[in-house]
Order: sequence, then structure tokens, then C-alpha cells
Amino acid sequence: MENLDSSCVLCTLLVIVILYISVQIFRLLVADCDLSLQWATRLGRGIGRLRGKVVWITGASSGIGEHLSYELAAAGCRLVLSARRKDELERVKKQCQVSGPLKPEDILVLPLDVLKYNTHSDATETVLKYFGQIDVLVNNAGRTQRAVWEETDLEVDRDMLDLNVLGVLSLTKAVLPHMINTSGGHVVVMSSVAGKVGVPMSGSYCGAKFALHGWFDSLRSEGYEKNIKVTLLCPGPVFSGILKAAMTSKHGENYGIDMKSDEKRMSTRRCAYLSAVAIANELDEVWIALHPVLGLTYLHQYMPAISKWLMKGFGMKKIKELREGR
Repeated sequence: MENLDSSCVLCTLLVIVILYISVQIFRLLVADCDLSLQWATRLGRGIGRLRGKVVWITGASSGIGEHLSYELAAAGCRLVLSARRKDELERVKKQCQVSGPLKPEDILVLPLDVLKYNTHSDATETVLKYFGQIDVLVNNAGRTQRAVWEETDLEVDRDMLDLNVLGVLSLTKAVLPHMINTSGGHVVVMSSVAGKVGVPMSGSYCGAKFALHGWFDSLRSEGYEKNIKVTLLCPGPVFSGILKAAMTSKHGENYGIDMKSDEKRMSTRRCAYLSAVAIANELDEVWIALHPVLGLTYLHQYMPAISKWLMKGFGMKKIKELREGR
């Protein structure tokens, strides 16, 4: 009788495990983001919890940064919009006032070149004088790359690290002391699925994004007792103008190609919304992508040997097609 009862318990547990795994697989198959973020979009804290917070966004003049500004404006955040092009920032500011319940004084347009590290401390002081606080810093500014690894000049590698890594570190180091002194803050970094999975034709870009994970995972651990939160956003292919300004194998050269409307990419608006949810819920790291890129990212994280074998088996041409939405 005892053996029969034990068998029943084991069978019940097995059924529960199978059901749980089946549900998770189904969730993943219909997802456009990782499961923790998918859960947060339904049962987590809404973007509205950020209302009244001061959020500084770099690269706010276009792409994900622009649309994230609209999402946060709709949530009632006070915004600092930074990029090099002041006229484009003013355009985004006007649209933010349409998107949300913000007055003109709730949005500070602050032109900033992320590569000019010596201006970051002064820019931080400008924000603090204007708003008196910085609750969230979104390091979004950056560029991607399309180039063959062995043909890429070392100067391009340096350019990529200067912009996508050192520029991010410099601005964060300028803001971080204020956050620590005010008992907390939230640092958000725009990484990429290419910061998790090395892909062809973007060696310098992948290297820079991988580096960000090392630096900011360390900050997350160090900053925990100081109430410093760190969120790494990892989008896959998204519709934007990022390819037009992408670096190539030569210093100072732009890729100069527009995305095609029939490519399989996530909309910029959807990516920005999911990013805002991740920020509101203070998630450590999120993956935002359509399949098959999302599935490959999961595979690379949890079954790296199989993932690397598949990457070699697919070949460079097929992987390039996947990342370009074809």
C-alpha cells in the first residue's frame, strides 16, 4: 500500500513538472521577449510607477531612445533628452508633450556628445541644477557595425570601444556619485543580443557589447548595498535608422544602408515599450527579440555547446540573414 501511495505521488509530481515545462515552452514560442519580461508586462509593475522620476536618456533623438522618451513621457516622467543634434531633440521634446502630461519645464534638452568625456561632469551638474536629482540614467547612445573581422582596422575597434563602452562608463561615473549620495538610483544600459551571442560581420560591435555586461554586472553586485540598480537591455533586430550610421571596416566610413520594410524586425515602438517595462520593474537583464533570434539567445544561454555547434552549422550567410530580419 505504501509503495502504491509513493508511486501515485511520483506520478503526480511528474505530471506537474511536464505541465509546467509545457506551459513555459508555449510561453516562449509566442513571446517577443524573455519570459521574465513577458511576465512583468502582464503581472509586474506598470510603467506608471516611474511617474515623477527624473530620467536622463542619451541617444534620444532617434530610434529606440526617441520612442523610449515617448513611453516615459506618457508615464509622467521628467526627462533629460541628450544627443548631438539639438534640433532633433527639440522635435522629440514637442512630441513628448503630446504623448504625456508634461509641461515644457518637465523636459530638459541637453545636447551631449558621448565621446567628449570631459563634458560629462558639467552635463551632470547642469541636470542636477535643473531638476535637483537623477533617478534613472539610460545609456542608449551608440552605433552598430557591419564589417568582416579580419578586414576591420584596429582604429575602428578603438572607435567602437570609445563610443559604446568608454562613453557609457564615463557618463555613468559622472552620475553615480550623486545616486549613491541620495541613497539610490537606476543605471540602464542599452546592450544587444549581440552582447550575448557573437555574430558575423559585427566583431567590434559584439566585443563592445560583451564588455558592457562585464562592467555593469560588476556594478550591479557592488552597488546592491548602496541601492544602485542596473538593467541591461538586449534587443535583437529592430526597425530604426541604425544601419545608415553603422561603422564599417574603415575609420570614418558609414554603412549607409536603410532597412527594408519587409524585413522581420520588431517595431521600434514595441521595443521601447518593453524596455520601459523592464526599467519600471528593475529587471537585471532582458532579451527583446522576435523568433528565431529569441530562441537562439535562449539556446546560447542555457545550452552553449549546442548553440555554438549550430552557429557553425548554419554558416555565416544564414546567420547574417537571421540578424538582418530575412
